[in-house]
Amino acid sequence: MKHPGLTSLCGLLGVMCLAAGPATDEVPVDLSLRIRTQEAIDKALGYLAASQQADGAWEAFGKSHPAITALVVKCLIQNKEYGAKHAAAKRGLDFTLRYVQPDGGIYVPGEGMRNYHTSVALMALAATKDPAHAETTRKAQRFLKKLQWDDGEGHEASSTFFGGQGYGQHKRPDLSNTQLMLEALQQSGLPPDDPVYQKAMVFVSRCQMLDRTNDQSFAGGSVDGGFVYSPVSGGESKAGTKLVDGKPRLRSYGSMTYAGFKSMLYARVDRNDVRVRRAIEWIRRHYTLDHNPNMPHAQSKQGLYYFYHVFARAMHAWGEETVRDADGVPHAWRAELCEKLLSLQGEDGSWVNEEDRWYEGNPHLVTAYAVLALQTALSP
Repeated sequence: MKHPGLTSLCGLLGVMCLAAGPATDEVPVDLSLRIRTQEAIDKALGYLAASQQADGAWEAFGKSHPAITALVVKCLIQNKEYGAKHAAAKRGLDFTLRYVQPDGGIYVPGEGMRNYHTSVALMALAATKDPAHAETTRKAQRFLKKLQWDDGEGHEASSTFFGGQGYGQHKRPDLSNTQLMLEALQQSGLPPDDPVYQKAMVFVSRCQMLDRTNDQSFAGGSVDGGFVYSPVSGGESKAGTKLVDGKPRLRSYGSMTYAGFKSMLYARVDRNDVRVRRAIEWIRRHYTLDHNPNMPHAQSKQGLYYFYHVFARAMHAWGEETVRDADGVPHAWRAELCEKLLSLQGEDGSWVNEEDRWYEGNPHLVTAYAVLALQTALSP
């Protein structure tokens, strides 16, 4: 890779260089690390482009799949050397759009993952910035909003389902699907004053282990501030429980805490709101990129790349370049995330999680998560 001067280099990277980001004396990611990170992204995209199937898709569950394809397409579109007009991106997007349904969703019928599929497809569409996709985008937004559990499905605000999103309307809601819906709606330009965000905050708040604002008994007495997977049926955490005063209590963990945190930011919850303050305090107490924070040791690498992706999106939404941990040590999160992911990249340019839970044994999915996280770290 040639580096013909700073001006040309900025163009090659497709990012703003030293002037990027907020007005600050800090350089969030120095030029040398930007170069190495972009090289890692380019290598990863080369791996993904080479693994594209004849029909334009990428594989999941042993077959061509529009959801994994949409994630990869977004990576390609957001890279200047590829972009929306590149053959690999166009073929991948065309494949994904074959799954547009009459109800406006973009999903595989019968798989029961209508929210997940539509959300990632909508994010790929939004990345194109192509007015030709405006109507498909609007219909997908309406579809996701209709899937959200509310009084239209007989769930009033007192219901633990209210405001949440599941894999589809007949699946109980969880924070992972809810944050994915909100990410897709935010990226595709739905205004933050839309009622979908405020309804979602009822559900998101019930996922936070914070007695002061969570009306569910499983959060009683908790000042933790972290988030769990779902408040339904007495609450659920993929991190299990821990003993507090000799009694089991749901254990908050990193991927869901960053998911809940960024969801509040997308809904424009005030930064001084106690829910936001307790969430950022949790993040400072548990700051690490070595594993999925606060997961039990034996599970600490599960969902690791999902965590990296949601970490990047959350910190980008927060807008501060450093995080001070519990000992007061400042961490430049962008640079640290880049260094961590670069250290984990395989020789062929891919990433994969040996702890194969939540499908992170699929290198196409995990490489897409990693590239999206790195692209966020390099973005202004």
